[in-house]
Amino acid sequence: MKIICIGRNYTEHAKELNNPVPEKPVFFLKPDSALVLNNRPFFYPSFSEDVHHELELVIRIHRLGRSIPEKFAHRYYSEIGLGVDFTARDLQGEMKKKGLPWEIAKGFDYSAPVSPLISLEEAGGGGDLDFHLELNGQTVQEGNSRDMIFSFDRIIAYVSQFMTLKTGDLIFTGTPPGVGPVKIGDHLECYLGDRKMMDFFVK
Repeated sequence: MKIICIGRNYTEHAKELNNPVPEKPVFFLKPDSALVLNNRPFFYPSFSEDVHHELELVIRIHRLGRSIPEKFAHRYYSEIGLGVDFTARDLQGEMKKKGLPWEIAKGFDYSAPVSPLISLEEAGGGGDLDFHLELNGQTVQEGNSRDMIFSFDRIIAYVSQFMTLKTGDLIFTGTPPGVGPVKIGDHLECYLGDRKMMDFFVK
């Protein structure tokens, strides 16, 4: 199982980090050791002083495929949930300045809490999904799937040109604006529509 993450998939988020809006999907990987389930806490890493939350819609691949045409991509997923792409922003900035890869800022252990998944049908389809993150009771991120630059199907078609998608792979589909720092003791609650999907603490 691999975790595929799409960067800069919401125009306003790209702007808030002073990044150009991409013409093609931008993606990177997290290892399976990044995965956190069942509302277990996120443990703040000792190597960073500026970890940010990035709430994202997550889809799960349910069949093997490579070089998937976009018109058939909908056949490869049927479940959706939420995930938080925790990012060590200080390390990421340091690597960017040097023109180096920044997996250490994205792929560290426990950096990918994921909610239980529900069927797309239960969620109301994939084209108009509201989601938001509350940090200590205050809404800090809000998004809707219709605002994604690249749709779920476009993401699957693009990524599968380069690597085979396998059953169980998770795709983080990008974060809306409002990313920001977390600290030890913070309480994160993640909602898909009105449904609370995750509820956990930073330790």
